[in-house]
Amino acid sequence: MNRTEFIIATAIVLFVAFCMGWFANWLVHRFIRVPGSEVGELERLAQELHEAEETRDQAITYLQQREAELTNQISQTEAELAATMDGLREARYEAEQLRAHLEKMAGRAVG
Repeated sequence: MNRTEFIIATAIVLFVAFCMGWFANWLVHRFIRVPGSEVGELERLAQELHEAEETRDQAITYLQQREAELTNQISQTEAELAATMDGLREARYEAEQLRAHLEKMAGRAVG
């Protein structure tokens, strides 16, 4: 094999390698590429996901605010209950005092 034949053989091998690489690249891009209709659907799904996340965030914020309001309301109710119980305790004590005083006065009036 002389020099010219070697150059031609090398050129043919390189050309065949180039063609095989190009064909492999074409196949990869052909199978990976997403058709246009699917791209639109993916964009729609991404938009719906974004809206769902915003709705979830709004719901979480609302629930946190509502929980804070209810916690505050419970605290106020417990404070009012404690004050009412103290008042009732004092009223019962006074009623007992008055009852004892009346019985003492009734005992003196009879005796």
